[in-house]
Amino acid sequence: MRYEYIIFDFNGTIINDVDLCLQLLNKMLSEKGLKTFDVEGYKEIFTFPIIEYYKRAGFTFEGYSYEELSHEFIVDYQPNSYKCNLYEGIIDTLNYLKEYNYHIILLSASEVNNLKKQTDKFQITSYFDAILGLDNIGAHSKVDIARDYFIKNNIDASKCLFIGDSFHDYEVAHSLGGDVILVTYGHQSKKQLERANVPLIDSIYEIKEYLC
Repeated sequence: MRYEYIIFDFNGTIINDVDLCLQLLNKMLSEKGLKTFDVEGYKEIFTFPIIEYYKRAGFTFEGYSYEELSHEFIVDYQPNSYKCNLYEGIIDTLNYLKEYNYHIILLSASEVNNLKKQTDKFQITSYFDAILGLDNIGAHSKVDIARDYFIKNNIDASKCLFIGDSFHDYEVAHSLGGDVILVTYGHQSKKQLERANVPLIDSIYEIKEYLC
């Protein structure tokens, strides 16, 4: 078996929250008299760290802080995220990975307690050997979280396959020494993902073929 660990991103990879995030972005932009985006425009500007995405969207942070904007977003996002759906094929894929004894880890830039509430709500918590998230709502890099976990658990990154929907997921995998596959249905456009020069998939079902 080439890989022992499959490391999933959450937002835009497992949970289909793109429309919700766009709706909340446009709400915040409208409240500040700024131009709103359609879904194609949103996928072009979305990036990490999130503060850079907000700057691309047009927020100036004059008279309000990034922390205030993050709080405003999460207050609306968290309860409404429970109304979202998992992407088609996620449960089948998780079952497949469990059947073949892969270790499955969830790695997200979300605040870890909020993340666990979501996995509980969608009844997928038990699939994961670990659920790794941030200790704040600022949505910064996931690299340090993953690196600390790998060191503590003596994990060889070369045996890890990362699955995500953003260029940042490529950056995380690359910096740690793992491989990555990016899904094209999430928060970033295919054009943005192609910069990583890694395999792209249009459906999570394609993971099975990649692992065979």
